[in-house]
Amino acid sequence: MKAVIMAGGRGTRISSVASDIPKPMISIDSRPVLEHEIICLKEQGFTDLIITVSYMADKIMEYFGNGSSWKVNIQYFVEEKPLGNAGALYELGLSEDFLLINADSIFNIDINRFVNYHKYNNGLATILTHPNSHPFDSGLIFATEGHVVEKWLGKHDDRPQWYKNRVNAGIHILSPKLLEKRPEKEKIDLDSDILKPLAGTGRLICYDSPEYIKDMGTPERYQQVCIDFKNGIPQKKCLKEKQKAIFLDRDGTINKYVGFLRNIDDFELLPNVSEAIRMINQSEYLAIVVTNQPVIARGEVTYEELNMIHRKMDTLLGKHGAYIDGLYFCPHHPDKGYVGEISELKIRCSCRKPGSGMLLAAANDFNIDLSKSWIIGDSDNDIKAGENAGCNTMKIDTNGSIFNCVERIINGQ
Repeated sequence: MKAVIMAGGRGTRISSVASDIPKPMISIDSRPVLEHEIICLKEQGFTDLIITVSYMADKIMEYFGNGSSWKVNIQYFVEEKPLGNAGALYELGLSEDFLLINADSIFNIDINRFVNYHKYNNGLATILTHPNSHPFDSGLIFATEGHVVEKWLGKHDDRPQWYKNRVNAGIHILSPKLLEKRPEKEKIDLDSDILKPLAGTGRLICYDSPEYIKDMGTPERYQQVCIDFKNGIPQKKCLKEKQKAIFLDRDGTINKYVGFLRNIDDFELLPNVSEAIRMINQSEYLAIVVTNQPVIARGEVTYEELNMIHRKMDTLLGKHGAYIDGLYFCPHHPDKGYVGEISELKIRCSCRKPGSGMLLAAANDFNIDLSKSWIIGDSDNDIKAGENAGCNTMKIDTNGSIFNCVERIINGQ
């Protein structure tokens, strides 16, 4: 599969970091951003590259040449006049599905896993999505449980009060069928002109991943990427490597305990929770919520109402720069006799804590080493679930908080 890297942007927001070179040539850990991308591609077998260039194109072409120094083959498409971030795609003569990457992102992902997912789902396009620390100023992707994109909101579009923190990470796999008819305009935008119109058609798929993908479009984000590289975070977060996770109970750990939470208005984050989860996000650990929700089986909350509660959690965390990488809930309840109960969910299962099913499912999905992971909760069932899964455990005491627990884990205390 060919990889197309879009490297024509000017990078005006980050010009204070380096104004005399194009944005893809800004150095991180002694290498240009674009070089990090090429190395990641080469290491996973992607050696046939096309780089679209425009602004200061000569600096990029002089540095990389034909790619032989990196054992890849590089071709260039030089935009003599601005074509938008996707106009060049119509000039490349692509005949097979291809990988499309922005040249201003630092990533370390299992690309072949992404490609296999795309082939399995047979969409016209698959976009890699993830939560990020600034969903409030990012475009949002709304998808079905089967990861078919239903709606795509730009960052300036009106959005609902509560939303899932799922944004486009800037890594895509596209079919050349999308390029058969060129829009009748000179400058073509990838998102608004090609991808966004596919939302709701059933042919746009999202691949959710917790792996390391960060744009460095502002000086602040650039500095954070430099810190992450120094700490080896990008490599550690790649799903080819065994992951470490901090599993978090929900009620009484993340949000104020009110008994069975049935009403979204009763959901309230506990003090310092956002700070604690943000600390996890900046570490080598994944932040994964595992929660018993028997209110589903009891017929007291619908799946949609529960999803809305979790969207509120995502939104509130996102306002403070925090996010969760995964969420698992058990809808079952073993005892019968409730008015309105859902009979098929009134079972004894392996996922309801103290069972370990939710932790094992997450371990399978995210390649997690449970022996190097932790669970934090406020009940004995949380601790037993962790022990049953082979995790390290930490219980919040009456005077403690999730922040104190996370700080101790990350600092190795």
